[in-house]
Amino acid sequence: MPSLPSVRSPLARGPVALAVAALTAVSPAAAAPGDGDGREGTGAGPTVVLVHGAMSDASAWRGVTERLQRLGHRVVAPANPLRGLSGDSAYLASVLDRIEGPIVLVGHSYAGAVIGNAAASDPDVEALVYIAAHMPDRGESVEELNGRFPGSRLGTAVVPARYPLPGGGTAVELSVAPDRFREVLVAGAPARTTAVMAAGQRPIAQAALAEESRAAAWRTVPSWYLVATEDRAVPPRLERFMADRAGSRTVEVNAPHFAMVTHPEAVTRLILDASAGRAPADGRDTAAAGALAETGPGGRAPATAGLGALALAAGTALLPAARRIRPRALRDRARR
Repeated sequence: MPSLPSVRSPLARGPVALAVAALTAVSPAAAAPGDGDGREGTGAGPTVVLVHGAMSDASAWRGVTERLQRLGHRVVAPANPLRGLSGDSAYLASVLDRIEGPIVLVGHSYAGAVIGNAAASDPDVEALVYIAAHMPDRGESVEELNGRFPGSRLGTAVVPARYPLPGGGTAVELSVAPDRFREVLVAGAPARTTAVMAAGQRPIAQAALAEESRAAAWRTVPSWYLVATEDRAVPPRLERFMADRAGSRTVEVNAPHFAMVTHPEAVTRLILDASAGRAPADGRDTAAAGALAETGPGGRAPATAGLGALALAAGTALLPAARRIRPRALRDRARR
């Protein structure tokens, strides 16, 4: 199982290695290697909780999970019910309640709305990470947000179907037509991979997309955002709008909607940045200078913020070189 190559790729040569060394020296939990036998690590860092969105399941996080575990992080990837925003959020909140210690909470697509509600009353959630995800404010719905900017092809690709409700009657759930799955959600991924994903996709209740959010944890919890610039499900313009509004530390990757499937290295790196409380070296920081994405009254900074700030200070002078190198390295790895 390959480990995250961020300390052995172009960044590990020349003076940039000094910055990497500073990061590993002050953030051992993020940098510690696994034991090599594939077992989950026992690092002292926060637990990373990976929440999948619609038309997916937890297997979409496999590449990211493997990399995080190799680096010593405890990872939990629960099943998202996809039946209603309030119910899904309550279920995730119950999962978070069972986890001891600090948490980095990661959501993809619709799960962005779920983590924003589930984390609102959980003080153990120290960082939110959004991967091409929705970030509704109170009173906003995923459906309404997705219609604010052009570019989504979901409307022409979804297939509605009725399913029975426990108390009687039926409701509508949505899936993506198998012959459109790759084009809309995972463009660029191998056809075999996308065929398996399309066959195993989990439909989402239409009501979940229309339900208004009751909370917005990103207003008080530091957030990080990955914009997938080739996203055909959630418009990239919408992703930038939501990230800017939240003051998220942001990175842009030339990836489709399922960025964690096609670019697990970039997604893992952003999660590690959030775990350490630092800005992504190859991204843009919309938070106030010197603050760790405090996006509203009473904002909380991660317990690891001091360590991340120290590491960031040690490598500040080298960031321009890192920005020139890392995006090209990510593209090269994506082609292999």
